[in-house]
Amino acid sequence: MKNRVILPVWLNIYVIIGSIALGILFLCTVTGVFMLTSNKNTAAQSTAILEVIYAATATQASSSVTPQTEQSEASQIPPSPPPGTITVGSHVQVTGTGGEGLRLRIEPSLDGQILMLGSEAEVFRVHEGPREADGYTWWYLVGPFDSSRYGWAVANFLVVVQGP
Repeated sequence: MKNRVILPVWLNIYVIIGSIALGILFLCTVTGVFMLTSNKNTAAQSTAILEVIYAATATQASSSVTPQTEQSEASQIPPSPPPGTITVGSHVQVTGTGGEGLRLRIEPSLDGQILMLGSEAEVFRVHEGPREADGYTWWYLVGPFDSSRYGWAVANFLVVVQGP
């Protein structure tokens, strides 16, 4: 027969209670050290930079300007397109797709690889065009806030809107 040491029950209870107390003391110590060594100002501080770009304003022409000079300056400025006409630099909105979206392609052709779908009511900026292909007028569009959203799109599903 082997010799077994039997501990009194009260000693087992004290060992369990002591172990729990030591665990709690260890947890409190680690938490306290962490709180003392951590930086209290953990929020990232940023400074917004606002760049103001002033729009051109009309100025009164001086009397020294000759009519010939005024005419040559006016001929350099192209006439404004009629309202609702898509032009390079205008903003357009996808419409009339029935919620399916507008396919933006790598080239102005129905055979061009589809890069992405423009969502119904999504706004793009026109960067290039028009190009005629496959019986459609195509415009190269780029997302005004996300330049990774781009491609050639058919004008049939675009409406000119004010810029965002």
